[in-house]
Amino acid sequence: MAFQIVLNLIIAFVWMFLNNAWNGVGFLVGFMLGLLLIGGMRRFFPQRFYIVRVWAIFKLIGLLFKELVRASIEVIREIIKPRLDIRPGIFTYRTQLSSDWEVTLLCLLISLTPGSLPLEISGNQRKLFIHALDIKDEEKLRNDIQNTFEKAIMEVTR
Repeated sequence: MAFQIVLNLIIAFVWMFLNNAWNGVGFLVGFMLGLLLIGGMRRFFPQRFYIVRVWAIFKLIGLLFKELVRASIEVIREIIKPRLDIRPGIFTYRTQLSSDWEVTLLCLLISLTPGSLPLEISGNQRKLFIHALDIKDEEKLRNDIQNTFEKAIMEVTR
């Protein structure tokens, strides 16, 4: 990925040099030309096209903000109710993530959303113990984590 980014920047600067246009528009045109060239020759690179990973990172950040707002509204809704109708508890979650930083990122994303907090990671880093503010349906909570955060992390890393 780093090689493709550097190559794209080199193409952009060469374009600016050849056109004698040392401004932002010349760089942007050269950068887009570099994207087209690298995209057209992506079968010669062992890694996938780097823009796909950059797009996945933006999607992960957008997902974090969406889940942050959704979880905050749910917590506020529970607080405003005259009678608390919550069942806090701890559940286990088996993850498919393999590397240390993938599991760490998953724990950070879970703890940033209100109402849930990872308490411990098992020795083999495959099982997380998570405290949730309201456990009405344990399986739904597991599916939510798997279909949102874990899926987005795998898109970025794999």
